[in-house]
Amino acid sequence: MNVREASIVIGPAEGKDASPCNAVLSDWAEETAWMPRLGETMQEARYLRNLITRGWITVARQKGRVVGFLVRDGAEIHALYLSQRMRRQGIGKALLDHAKRQQTQLALWTYEANKPAQLFYLREGFHEIARSDGADNDEGLPDIRYEWRMSNG
Repeated sequence: MNVREASIVIGPAEGKDASPCNAVLSDWAEETAWMPRLGETMQEARYLRNLITRGWITVARQKGRVVGFLVRDGAEIHALYLSQRMRRQGIGKALLDHAKRQQTQLALWTYEANKPAQLFYLREGFHEIARSDGADNDEGLPDIRYEWRMSNG
């Protein structure tokens, strides 16, 4: 199934989307053995609600239901998560393409342990520009900095 067949709608998150976004994030964290759990679900939902208020979250909806989201402040992508059943269907690419249409360059960090994310970003035109030992992220996990720039051609 591709994005068109799934009738995915990409748009800004609304206040009511904090809980569904949090469910997507929590499910990912639960299924990812190497990811430490730092906060409680209620704290994470409040944090997401704050990001929605700032206008930083774009959601992907199928039949009105949130199935993924991207958090972006200007050129900095802070997060991109999809519900497990919606992965590998072009929805992450659709969210990323939406961000690319709004910026001439984008940058993000992804965890070194997150091999699927690394492959995804490389396939989508991002290039590795730095690595860290994780000392500067909340989880303390080594990560990789990626950057994308719009081509002039």
